[in-house]
Amino acid sequence: MYSSLFLAASFIAGPVLAKQCVNITVPVDISARNGVFNVPTLETNFDATTFAQNFTSIKGNFSQESLLGYTTVTGTYDISAMFCMPDNATGTMPVVQFLTHGIGFDKTYWDLAYNNYNYSYTDVAVDQYGFCTLAIDRLGIGNSSIADPLAVIQAPAELSAIYEVTMMLRAGTLPNVPHAFDKVVHVGHSFGSELSYELAAMYPNVTDGVVLTGFSANGSYVPQFVAALDLKLARLNQPLRFGNVSYAAVTQGLSMLGSLPSNMSAVTQELAALDVTMSELLSVLESTDLADFAAGLEPTDLPHMQDLPTGYLTWTDIGNNQFNFLYPPYFDMNLALFAEQTKFPVTLGELLSIEGMPMMAPDFTGPVLVITGDEDAIYCGGDCMVTGNPALASIPADVAAAFPMASAFEAYIQPNTGHAINVHYNSTAAYMVIQNFLDTHGLAPS
Repeated sequence: MYSSLFLAASFIAGPVLAKQCVNITVPVDISARNGVFNVPTLETNFDATTFAQNFTSIKGNFSQESLLGYTTVTGTYDISAMFCMPDNATGTMPVVQFLTHGIGFDKTYWDLAYNNYNYSYTDVAVDQYGFCTLAIDRLGIGNSSIADPLAVIQAPAELSAIYEVTMMLRAGTLPNVPHAFDKVVHVGHSFGSELSYELAAMYPNVTDGVVLTGFSANGSYVPQFVAALDLKLARLNQPLRFGNVSYAAVTQGLSMLGSLPSNMSAVTQELAALDVTMSELLSVLESTDLADFAAGLEPTDLPHMQDLPTGYLTWTDIGNNQFNFLYPPYFDMNLALFAEQTKFPVTLGELLSIEGMPMMAPDFTGPVLVITGDEDAIYCGGDCMVTGNPALASIPADVAAAFPMASAFEAYIQPNTGHAINVHYNSTAAYMVIQNFLDTHGLAPS
């Protein structure tokens, strides 16, 4: 029963939130068939650019060309997660949604702290519909274990971790969550959707339903995505968060930048002559990688000074973020700035293994929902309705072919939305589409 879920540990509950949540750390033993890639160690941002050039070149498939073979990767790693449940849970058949974030985010993608949690997916799923949720930091990201970004942090290893945590949910052995769930739904975003898709393909009896957000079966725009990132070493782009420099070093560096002009009064006069206000100047600075360089100066609960290896990469600034993830003008620019300051990296291994997903999930018999923004740049090239096939309603609708035995399939196109659905004004409407789909197809908690 739900009553067994009232944990001995302290719950995290905001003053206006009904849900009760607890942060947990889950040790998992993984075993994965990872690729062995012949890619040199990245040492500078120029090396990151060279990698992007090779990855996106039409001369060949760089992932396949650099693949030397496969090896089995094993080990024990920690997965950081947040488990949430309704505060008035009284039913006997709880359903848990397993939430897996995509590239550029961590588990807080599902519970964005911005604007009093008005964009929180978890609030809608838990408070309004009575689901439990488990949002994880994928292996190698956020507060989960950091590991070799080329050899270990690949899709197969991350999938292995998801499988192990799922089995703990079902067995009732997840730390501080003393309940065995009969119903587990996997909800992903972007790369997290690819992993959820792979889980249903490889382990069809492990999940009861699949929701793939920010997703389609069309991978032809991935090179555009990587090119538009303008890749940089994460530890150099946001050194306070991903490097190992001190606050003093960053603030000293910023002060040195400010003192470069020998006569600041002359600079002020020049700005006045150009009719540039201080507000406009700050706006310019926010839109450059200088703002990323200063990320982490403000106190947050996010990991700091992680000293990430150079195979952890990120995009340059908020402009790259907007191009790939957002559709103007249908988002709050302050939320976009928040997302940029709190972004998370991608690994070489993830990029190189991103196309290794199974082509079919022939044995999965549960319901499948694909929900993608109509202007998704990564999976639709900016227009999900341009299919080139009159018989295909949308690009995401083609995913149906991969789930021939699904009990139900729907491809829903969210209007006025880019790739990162949760960061757009109408995100909560998409959240309700998901909950109603699960309710309709026998996966509502009771």
